[in-house]
Amino acid sequence: MTGLADFEEFARVRAAGLLRYGFVLTGNEHDAADLVQEALVRLGVRWARVRRQDDPVGYVRTTMARLYVSWWRRRRRELLVGEVPDRPRSDDPVLDDRSGLWPALLRLPPRQRAVLVLRYYEVCDDEEIASVLGISRGTVRSQAARGLARLRESWAGADGSTADLVKEPK
Repeated sequence: MTGLADFEEFARVRAAGLLRYGFVLTGNEHDAADLVQEALVRLGVRWARVRRQDDPVGYVRTTMARLYVSWWRRRRRELLVGEVPDRPRSDDPVLDDRSGLWPALLRLPPRQRAVLVLRYYEVCDDEEIASVLGISRGTVRSQAARGLARLRESWAGADGSTADLVKEPK
């Protein structure tokens, strides 16, 4: 296979998973698609080198996380409205928001959300998260603790129980 054909095959096979990852980071299907597209453009430019290193998935996911952090740093200066005019829906049961977890996750500050997504959705350790987000390991741990505490507050069951929430690793 030629380099271009290899890249096209990679993009086609991984697109759905990357879109899900982008959605979990951004909370919006349109932003997720933009994130995947930008990350794949950057991967395409470096495809030959990344393919030789044998971890294109890691490269594109790291790129997506860094792009997302860059986006929310710029966006936090914007004036945000309280109510979004139309709400995206997904037929993917992984992203189904009926449980209330996804809306609660979306209410977290972007850095806390990114840390929790990388830790629990992508199953990264603290060192990997710190490297991807460009923050210290201590910041990863504090952002994870604060994010989980906020999730517990906002996503507690009607009886006040948080038994269904993920537990902090020991």
